Amino acid sequence: MNDNPTSIALHRCRFVDYSPSPITALAFPPLPLPTLRAKKAGKERERDRVQEYGALVVGHANGNIDLLEWTGEDDELQARQGWQLRKTLPGPNPSKVDTLALTIRFPDIFPSSKVPTLSDLRLFSCGGGSELLEWDIARSCVRRTAPSQGGSIWSMAANPGSTTLALGCEDGTVRLLSLVADTLEHLRRFDRVKGRLLCIAWGPPVPRQSKPAAAGKLDASDAESDDDDEDEWSDSWLVAGGSDSSLHKWDVRTGRPVDRMITDKIKGERTLVWSVGTTSLFVERSLDRDGTIVSGDSLGTVKFWDSITSHAADVLCLTIGPEGSTVFTSGVDQKIVQFNYVSGASEVSPSGKWIQSASRRVHSHDVRSLAMWPPHTPTPASYRQKPSPGSPYIAPVLVSGGLDMSITMIPALPAHVTTSNAAARVINPIASSVATTFEDSYYRRIPYRATMCVARTARLALCMYETGLRLWRILDVPDASLIIDGLNSTTDPETRVGWENVLEMELNVHTNLISSALSDDGRWLVASDLYETKLFKLTTTPTGVVKANRIRSFTSLLQEQLAVAGSKEPPSTGGRKFVFTPDSTKMIMASASTSVVVVIDLGSNQPTILRQFEHHQKISSLSGRRVIRGTNRGQKTHASHRRGEHEDTDEMTNSGIPPSILQMAVSPDGQWLASSDEWCRTFIYNLDSVQYHTTIPSLPHPPNAMAFVPDKPQILFSVLPNNAMHVYDVETGEVPSWAHDLNSRIPQQIFSTPDPVLGIAFDPVESPRPIVNGDVTMTENSRESPRSTSALPPTTILWGSSWLCKLKLDWLGQYSKQRKRRKSEAEKQNLPPVSDVRNSTSESRNLRVITHYRAILAMDFLKPRELVLVEQPLVNVLSKLPPAFFKPKYGRT
Repeated sequence: MNDNPTSIALHRCRFVDYSPSPITALAFPPLPLPTLRAKKAGKERERDRVQEYGALVVGHANGNIDLLEWTGEDDELQARQGWQLRKTLPGPNPSKVDTLALTIRFPDIFPSSKVPTLSDLRLFSCGGGSELLEWDIARSCVRRTAPSQGGSIWSMAANPGSTTLALGCEDGTVRLLSLVADTLEHLRRFDRVKGRLLCIAWGPPVPRQSKPAAAGKLDASDAESDDDDEDEWSDSWLVAGGSDSSLHKWDVRTGRPVDRMITDKIKGERTLVWSVGTTSLFVERSLDRDGTIVSGDSLGTVKFWDSITSHAADVLCLTIGPEGSTVFTSGVDQKIVQFNYVSGASEVSPSGKWIQSASRRVHSHDVRSLAMWPPHTPTPASYRQKPSPGSPYIAPVLVSGGLDMSITMIPALPAHVTTSNAAARVINPIASSVATTFEDSYYRRIPYRATMCVARTARLALCMYETGLRLWRILDVPDASLIIDGLNSTTDPETRVGWENVLEMELNVHTNLISSALSDDGRWLVASDLYETKLFKLTTTPTGVVKANRIRSFTSLLQEQLAVAGSKEPPSTGGRKFVFTPDSTKMIMASASTSVVVVIDLGSNQPTILRQFEHHQKISSLSGRRVIRGTNRGQKTHASHRRGEHEDTDEMTNSGIPPSILQMAVSPDGQWLASSDEWCRTFIYNLDSVQYHTTIPSLPHPPNAMAFVPDKPQILFSVLPNNAMHVYDVETGEVPSWAHDLNSRIPQQIFSTPDPVLGIAFDPVESPRPIVNGDVTMTENSRESPRSTSALPPTTILWGSSWLCKLKLDWLGQYSKQRKRRKSEAEKQNLPPVSDVRNSTSESRNLRVITHYRAILAMDFLKPRELVLVEQPLVNVLSKLPPAFFKPKYGRT
């Protein structure tokens, strides 16, 4: 193996003025309420809740909603990457998201010991208008809308039982919508109060008391059936904060206000109550208190109805810890403050109080939303499920987001747990540090992403925005013999500009754009929203000007092929994913609505559809949402443990809805196509014969990145969100011998990076160069057959948002053999095992992680040993925002 380092020309591009959308709302799924049925009450309360992590839903100011899922595999309780993006629901254009709410679709039949998955949930959003949106998570579109009947919707909250949704409206009324049996209907309206309702929260639910059956009239079975027909929990009260310097409390049964709490205010100005929450801390401790109300207002005051001034500006959001004994608040001053409840010495008459225990700043601008996992369920302590003795104690995770476009994850273990018997069993879910308390733990950021692609032959870079596209040309690097310092602006390294903006397009769309792609020769450009795909043919004038001409007939062509039988409406032609073959003669499209893979020929005068594949619509090859194939015999069946026990519920809720296709890749020789969907299935197609080829055994997660190896085009390389790597030979239908236990041989430095792999880049294979006598130089690679799996790809570049790694896969095999050989020699000589430190020199030479560039938006090779890297530093993004709130601590400025 040649140990001499190879130099690579790197284009470090910062000309892409991409700015992610600010974060306006965060939400975790609610946990189901414990059952109260007499025959199950005892067992359910003793059973541990499955230690899983719910999905994180993120709302943006541009109307998009991101769905992030936990990256840990199977029973793993830790994942350094935490929650990562699974897919995006495109918002209508124009729109925004101000509030999010998640509810369980069928709470009456959902197991109380399970954590809801995305298929079990209903998602609601509102963006300052008078319409409430319910989203179809499976189809990534708006399912239905409902008018508020009270003007603009300022706040929204679902009751703990997931049966009712409360809206706080412009006219000062609370309107309740029924969610029973997957419906959305107006139920009732509460009495009106002055001012608009800016925030809303439900009080703790009250357990239903069983009615004793009259002697001789009702037997036990009749009484039990009557109990099953009624709701086990009933809502007691509801509180809302308004723009009139007060909070109002309503009785849910009568709909009338029962209490009004007036906040502090400045003379001549109204105090706005921006956030409110309720805890169940006092439900069983005192008869005259049925929960604690917490509010945050525009004066920076957090009230537990004991005033605590903890912020210098508006308190915009708050969230409550899982046990109800901790509260976190934040807002305009970027500071996240923790409050703890300190109990009194007497148990008969508790005289505890809330105190401010810690504060941190992890954002540069306003914090708009906070969320906690696991979420707080405001039920009495006697009804909560308690963990069994000796089981791991998962530290809660606080998630925050705001105008600086970054999501942070902070372990937030209550301080009293560190001195309890459970201290030794505490686990940090994101493995950021040993410390797990809010004050001492390290936080992690979830990076933002952009949709970019690079055309190698044409040397073009394309960036997709919310409703537009921009195209840049990357100029050639002048030869070293032509570089003259200071004499020519085109060759001087100090003054030379290596790029030029060649095209800007603003499209007429129904939703925000969801995908785009550029052919390798720069002749074809495609972009799509959720409902329509637009195909453009690019032409370059002799002066270098790029012009785009839309192919108008392409929409009607897709409508004919994607038409649904029996439907009178025109079919949606939107595409979730696009890829071009290396010779730019074919385009492959993944339909956004039907998950059909369409192969389109671009070689003729007009685009023509060669074939469409519907394998992603079928579920016959699934067992617990995992693919079972003959090639997987002898291995553990990949049955989904997360959905195994309530699999029937998943099939019922997603019946007839195909999964979205998330990734596609084409081999460098144009023969193979791989497509992967959100059910972790990967199908392989032969583009030469335009036929289905095989199905790969499914992986634990949908891959974040897929690519075929250039010199071995039948080898598919996939990387999961937790940075685990999987290799598959699509011709032989099995894993290559050198790829067995690949992840165990890869240095752990790759798996410990907090950012997931976003892309894979292979150095293109150079064609053999002739020598003087006309023969071809015979190297080790050229002697072997290009279809041989014995030779390994020399270099792989993996990249994430804040790092990139150059990894030699052939070194991994030799490194493993050397380590085993040294260990065996040491055992023969009765010597201690050889430490891995002796191999540190080899590891540093063959594996190098570079963190100089961030945030990386795209990276690819333009040609052998020439690399383009597009980055958008966070400083550049923040420079476009308004100045952050700042209040000098001493004196005035």
